Amino acid sequence: MALRFSANLSWLFPELPALPARLEAAAAAGFEAVEAAWPADCPAQALRAAAERAGVRIALLNTPPGDQEAGELGLAAVPGRQAAFRQGLEAAVHYASAVGCRRIHVMAGRVPLGADRAAVAGEMETTFIENLRYAADLLAQKDMIGLVEPINNRITDPRYYMNTPHQAAAILEKVGRPNLMLQLDLFHCQIMDGNLSRNLETYFPLIGHIQIAQVPGRHEPNSPGELNFPYIFELLESLGYTGYVGCEYAPKGEWADRSELQKLLQLLQLEKTLSVTAGDTLKGLGWLRSYWESRGLQHGGTSNANE
Repeated sequence: MALRFSANLSWLFPELPALPARLEAAAAAGFEAVEAAWPADCPAQALRAAAERAGVRIALLNTPPGDQEAGELGLAAVPGRQAAFRQGLEAAVHYASAVGCRRIHVMAGRVPLGADRAAVAGEMETTFIENLRYAADLLAQKDMIGLVEPINNRITDPRYYMNTPHQAAAILEKVGRPNLMLQLDLFHCQIMDGNLSRNLETYFPLIGHIQIAQVPGRHEPNSPGELNFPYIFELLESLGYTGYVGCEYAPKGEWADRSELQKLLQLLQLEKTLSVTAGDTLKGLGWLRSYWESRGLQHGGTSNANE
């Protein structure tokens, strides 16, 4: 079965200022789903209305980051912030329910400033496990899935608490809740461990969401880098992955021929105002169009037979 892709609106279409406009641009480009970090500046009603107009699903949202001015990026594993975590989780569940999203990334957070990672590791794990059990129970009431994501601490975030799929799997086992799963971003996994084929096979039963970006630049899958995405896509298909593959990368693609952009914009039937601004992301989606074509699919992943 062909893979299904989700546009991460916190990364793609940055030339459009508002999430609803990015969502509509993603739908026009052929994505059947979108995802985002915590959409603090976008009312749930506006995002849901845009999704319904465009006919796309909202596949994933994050819990709130906490006090970003104080350097927080998630609260689930941060000792002393349990009350703030629960408040943020409840806000995330309420928002996700309002927009029809069933998956929430429960962000672990960072090692507190000035603290030694090894010295606080035990306390952070205990806090994380307790908060995840609380989250799982709350999410179960809404038939939702909670996700935990390892983020590399070599390049992206030196202070982030959870860094490898091995650590995430061990914590999920200790929590012991069936509605908590692994969010595996292959960008982070490659930087921390590599061995992607074996890691995907090993942790496949735990995986509830996958994200992609080339390494080390974090750009399009077909940009220069370490990862062979045609092989990875075939592996995911062979494993029977049916979830969404989130496109969480910084657009950098270039058109070899400007006329190609104009043809694509005509195909997508984008309005003139959108066609001028959305090109920066659209021109990097050649890899996705190539994937669809290689699977005998038309624009948007639609089967030629169905058409």
